[in-house]
Amino acid sequence: MQDLHGLLEQAVNGIGYELVDLEMSNRGKLLRLFIDKPGGINIDDCALVSEQVSNLLTVEHAVDYDRLEVSSPGLDRVLKKEVDFERFAGNKVQLKLRVPVESRKNFTGILRGIEQGLVRIETETGEMNFALSNIDKARLSPEF
Repeated sequence: MQDLHGLLEQAVNGIGYELVDLEMSNRGKLLRLFIDKPGGINIDDCALVSEQVSNLLTVEHAVDYDRLEVSSPGLDRVLKKEVDFERFAGNKVQLKLRVPVESRKNFTGILRGIEQGLVRIETETGEMNFALSNIDKARLSPEF
């Protein structure tokens, strides 16, 4: 799937979008892409990327799928890359760790950025640093 991710990321980036996440489910028959761009995503953006990716996969024969879904990452978008942790500094986030820290795997706080591979968040008990490699899942946690 890493090769597929690279192929799709290159294609999506090439038309001016960011590939935020890629999911395959239902025994690989559903391919779901989450895309973003400055200013947000609308239905026309999803249709454009869907057409581009469908054409690419037809030519490349990279994956056997029945259905392709393209959508925005949503308000609770996933954070994966270092640039995500820089871009969304100042926002509330939820982290799930691979290995517990202080006997906990889940933390919520204000993202303060990333430095030398350490994600910094301000929690209720103060600032904490987590190795990016120890983060299983990170999501924005919007407040309404």
